[in-house]
Amino acid sequence: MKTILHKANTRGHANHGWLDSFHTFSFASYHDPQKIHFGALRVLNDDTVAGGMGFGTHPHDNMEIISIPTSGDLEHFDSMGNKQVIRQGDVQVMSAGTGIQHGEKNKNHDKPVKFFQIWVFPNEKNVTPRYDQKSFSDSDKQNKLLTVVSPIGTNDGGVQIHQDAWFSLGKLDKGFATVYELKNKSNGVYAFVFEGDVTINGEHLSRRDGLGITNADKLEIKADSTSEILLMEVPMLN
Repeated sequence: MKTILHKANTRGHANHGWLDSFHTFSFASYHDPQKIHFGALRVLNDDTVAGGMGFGTHPHDNMEIISIPTSGDLEHFDSMGNKQVIRQGDVQVMSAGTGIQHGEKNKNHDKPVKFFQIWVFPNEKNVTPRYDQKSFSDSDKQNKLLTVVSPIGTNDGGVQIHQDAWFSLGKLDKGFATVYELKNKSNGVYAFVFEGDVTINGEHLSRRDGLGITNADKLEIKADSTSEILLMEVPMLN
């Protein structure tokens, strides 16, 4: 087993006033040659957008873009004709493929919206752009690892992406322990702690810490406090 630990306080940070963003991997003006990506996982941004503000229309192509709100309401619009609001409990994916234009803004003027935006390299380029969104209740994630993202063509219940990747969310009570078995033994897993403290394969993680694990076929997870975690199982690119 090999691990790489990214402590929360080592992330890149950009505060634009309307947008406060922390970058686990190199993004925009933040560049760390040791933190470009973890396998197919390219971007993990922890964003807070002020009331009424947002990202204007901008292009993407050949990237799988996943958004996971943790509080507030994020309004999405795109060149495919989608106009949706995503909220806590929702998971959204856009397969940018041959190219899309999209924008996002805080639907509310009186409170911020907080969300994670995650980019994954696709396993096939220039696919037809697509959009998917699903809601998952807290009870669905209580003391279990719920699949919320899965590969196109599987029936695991998550939003689907063009990659051999699975994302799982768990809300864990203090003292709860579980084991995550990799779907594909050649993949790696990047574990990220939304809230709380957990121990994964002997490594202690706190709020907003990230841990990349390779050359392991399972993860032993214990919640050291009431916690919420995200596991991202992705191929390790050459």
